[in-house]
Amino acid sequence: METKRGKILIIRLSAMGDVIFNIPLANCLKENGYEVHWLVSEKGYSLVKNNPCVDKVYLAPVEKWKKTGKPFDNVKEYLEILKKLRDEKFDIAIDTQLILKSLYWTRFCGAKRRIVAKNAREGAILGGNEIIPSTRDGFKRHVVKCYLKFAEHLGLNTDKIKVTLPETSTEAKAKINNLLSGLNKNKKTIIIAPATTWAPKHWNKDNWRELIERLGNDYNLVFTGMHSDAELISYIGGDKHINLTGQTNLEELQELLSRGDLMVSLDSGSTHLAWAVQKIKIVTIFCCTPAGLYAPLGESSKYIALSANTNCGPCHRKKCPNKNNLCTLTPTVDEVLSAIKTLLQ
Repeated sequence: METKRGKILIIRLSAMGDVIFNIPLANCLKENGYEVHWLVSEKGYSLVKNNPCVDKVYLAPVEKWKKTGKPFDNVKEYLEILKKLRDEKFDIAIDTQLILKSLYWTRFCGAKRRIVAKNAREGAILGGNEIIPSTRDGFKRHVVKCYLKFAEHLGLNTDKIKVTLPETSTEAKAKINNLLSGLNKNKKTIIIAPATTWAPKHWNKDNWRELIERLGNDYNLVFTGMHSDAELISYIGGDKHINLTGQTNLEELQELLSRGDLMVSLDSGSTHLAWAVQKIKIVTIFCCTPAGLYAPLGESSKYIALSANTNCGPCHRKKCPNKNNLCTLTPTVDEVLSAIKTLLQ
């Protein structure tokens, strides 16, 4: 019978993409004999719950706490969750969030070893009693490999990158079957996810519109996004195809992404989820953020990342320092089309 090395807690509350990028760390720890627990907030909970990479999951409802306006009740619930963590008597806690909102969880979770990296911000380094060198290396080291630095600190081999997701439910499969019932089975299916959070991450909407016009006759096009993306998706041509804007939750989106031949998207949570699904090919358009940090990891026959062709980027900023969002105009439509055809040949 395998001997467990010890009980370990990963503290990574959000966001969706970063939760996904921590899954290879959890798999590495578990496959090397650790009992893996994870503290996560609402945005990543469904990605971690029932995921084979962990043994136990704790929900820290930080989004709910922001909205309640009841600080006493929030503190009471926080202390109840903290007690559950302390009762586990963890051998190790790893803070990969490395900001203020993870500081208190790390500091008071009761773990014997509390590991924090030097690149922690907002005082989060005070939560640890074991400080490792910075996990970041500018824009050179992919964020998945940044998180795996914690496993390397524990003496583990991190050459193998394994990403897993929970199995989707029968209900989710049935819903996606219904939503995709109109697909032409003689055509390949491209999923279009044209929106994300930061404005400088958005590829120019007229570029999207031209791309859709040039793809529309040859492929099934399926559009996905949130309710707030409806205007953009309608403008670029989504209403002429299968438009699922606002119609899928995270589990259903995961199931949808397992059905397409290729996805065209931005540096977004949807892209990172598509990578985690490990089935669909992906063309990713990077504007203000560095592909070296966030592009899907894998063979060039499956993933192509296209970066903006500007002298000022990637700046990795939520607001353009030049106030012109020049990086959102490139790559060109022809470059994106070429990447799509390369992967679908």
